[in-house]
Amino acid sequence: MPHTDVLIYTRTSGYRHESIPAGAAALAELAEAAGFAAERTEDPEVFTPERLGACAAVVFLSTTGAVLTPEGRTAFEAYVGGGGGFLAIHAAANAEPDWPFYGDLLGTRFDGHPEIQPGVVCVDTHDHPSTAPLPGRWEWTDEWYNFTSNPRGTGVRVLARADESTYRGGTLGAEHPLVWSREAGRGRVFFTALGHSPEAYGDETFRAHLAGALHWVAGDGSRSPHASPKL
Repeated sequence: MPHTDVLIYTRTSGYRHESIPAGAAALAELAEAAGFAAERTEDPEVFTPERLGACAAVVFLSTTGAVLTPEGRTAFEAYVGGGGGFLAIHAAANAEPDWPFYGDLLGTRFDGHPEIQPGVVCVDTHDHPSTAPLPGRWEWTDEWYNFTSNPRGTGVRVLARADESTYRGGTLGAEHPLVWSREAGRGRVFFTALGHSPEAYGDETFRAHLAGALHWVAGDGSRSPHASPKL
């Protein structure tokens, strides 16, 4: 089955972000611009081997709490291990709290945040399509997520971090990660902690960040004339 689709999943069983509609619309636009068919859903029953088999990427957009059925978990784990792409955005770090595989896949879990405020994102590398469009020091306003542990050393490649000296409430110090990627089995996984507000999804720099992430997890640059090559 050809991998022609991007599945944008927005189910929540905990806190629900007001930015989900804007984020889902932006991601659908980015997917379609890259030549994919985009499906937005909150139905856990779509997580079957057959449906995921058509997906170049699955996006968890600020999903919170338990969002998959046991059957869906099995299908999703097989999908990623078999070569599927997974893009996790913002509160997706707070999804599936009782599923060890999911925590291992991301490398850490959400551990609260200070109030939304301006700060600076330090981009450590520009050789990834998600960070290539970003300045080295990116002034941004967000919730500045903290995590239960630093995922460095768990197989992730940290691409950008928070400068905790530019805002209040950081707990991870100078190496506070915000954006990272990893390979899991034959699949690709990408996480960005950014994207709290609806306004973020209209920001051209942030949209370029998401577009690069989507191209990378989809993996095959031949699917779109604008896609970045494999790294």
